[in-house]
Amino acid sequence: MQALLAFSRLIDRLNARFAIVANYCVLVAVLISAGNAVMRYVLSYSSNAFLEVQWYLFAAMVMLGTSYTLKNNGHVRVDLIYSSVGDRQRLYIDLLGLIFFLLPVTGYLIYLTVPFFLASFRSGEMSMNAGGLILWPAKLMIPLGFILLALQGISELIKRIGALTGQVELDTHYEKPLQ
Repeated sequence: MQALLAFSRLIDRLNARFAIVANYCVLVAVLISAGNAVMRYVLSYSSNAFLEVQWYLFAAMVMLGTSYTLKNNGHVRVDLIYSSVGDRQRLYIDLLGLIFFLLPVTGYLIYLTVPFFLASFRSGEMSMNAGGLILWPAKLMIPLGFILLALQGISELIKRIGALTGQVELDTHYEKPLQ
């Protein structure tokens, strides 16, 4: 179990690094958006490339940040019973959700999106917009994000098993989102 927990920590560190990349994508997208607005209104110049790179950065923000959000227990849950049961029951609910929902769905989405990305990469697919960019970098974010999410799901599964066997302390506290 110690080797699995070490693997889990490795996955957690990997996703923390990709979360930093996602955070920088937010900053770059804001700067490009502001620069585009200044260029459009001050210099009367604009390019579709500026808009498309913002879309690419948004894809990177979402797809690279979702696994870190899972690590930090930040995803919205269906809170029918989760908040009304104890810690051990929450661990079992998480375990079942990871095994029967998250991992199969991410596996299927990886299976679907890798060929989608590869076809775009091999063909050098370009945007149809004037001044548009190549499309494969944005399409790469989709399988990469699902691979990172699946890895984080495996990490969370290992941690839940470790917590159930008493080998690791895990905070299962969950606050229902304010509405």
